[in-house]
Amino acid sequence: MLRSISFVTGNAKKLEEVRAILGKDFPFELIAVKLDLPELQGEVDDICRKKCLEAARIVKGPVLVEDTCLCFSALKGLPGPYIKWFLDKLEPEGLHKLLDGWDDKSAQAVCTFAYVPHENGEVILFQGVTDGDIVFPRGSRDFGWDPVFQPKGCDKTYAELPKEKKNEISHRFRALDKLRDFFVAQETK
Repeated sequence: MLRSISFVTGNAKKLEEVRAILGKDFPFELIAVKLDLPELQGEVDDICRKKCLEAARIVKGPVLVEDTCLCFSALKGLPGPYIKWFLDKLEPEGLHKLLDGWDDKSAQAVCTFAYVPHENGEVILFQGVTDGDIVFPRGSRDFGWDPVFQPKGCDKTYAELPKEKKNEISHRFRALDKLRDFFVAQETK
């Protein structure tokens, strides 16, 4: 029987993507838990640690939280961890329009997973980064800011790529690859 980790998300698409990236050989079962955690401000690593510990306090067991940032170079990293709120208010077209006054359209998609084995444990971070550009929205609008982010070396946005291809190059893949390696190594100790 697989041991489980509570994955804090209310987003079914995110859960589906995370499970697909981790694959069938991941030694734990992810159980989606929807929690109303406080929206913290600060740097992404600090936000992730605090969210993870708060979730572990509520769940009373192993917890995984994720925070995704979209960092525009011209805006010195903004919207960063506040991308959810920017997207809610501006929609994909507004995100693209934010950079109208700048020649630099480059951005970084950053995904940070935070894991803690129990409420008093040490939080471990796994971070993945994908460089790209902010473009006029193209593709499906069923997953956040995917329509405006075009990874370097691609001629399509995340939203235009087949899910399997996106899951091979995304910031989330890069973070989960580190997380998977960590847990597999723990299993072989």
